[in-house]
Amino acid sequence: MSVRLLLTDEAWAEIAPILATLKSRAGSPPALNDRLFIEAVLYRARTGIPWRDLPVEFGRWDAVYNRFRRWERRGIWRQLWERLQAEACPLARHLFIDATIVRAHQQAAGALKKTVAPPPRLWGAREAAGPPKSMPAVAMNAPASR
Repeated sequence: MSVRLLLTDEAWAEIAPILATLKSRAGSPPALNDRLFIEAVLYRARTGIPWRDLPVEFGRWDAVYNRFRRWERRGIWRQLWERLQAEACPLARHLFIDATIVRAHQQAAGALKKTVAPPPRLWGAREAAGPPKSMPAVAMNAPASR
């Protein structure tokens, strides 16, 4: 496998028993085992690539995506995170980083952009103070008063 993996055997030994209690055994087993599936999700989160660009070592991208969505709907990701926090799992816990501790770049934080003001129009002040350049159309069509 040419893809760099994150889950060590020790970290997987912490995650596997927790995951076994959370998952349902109904249906046929997936083609991709749980360890490679979690590796695929971590790889995508780490690199920021689209689902379609997952390396072939992780299997078909749509199978990984659909399984990810199923786990999300069933709340498996949240339960796994909560169980990793509650139990002493120091090796596995550092793999699943909570988004509240990740700092964004200052330009992504909504800071105002430092743009230069547009140059003033040379005749703008004179136009505002002087008479109109033309007569309104209503005044031209009005009958002359005697």
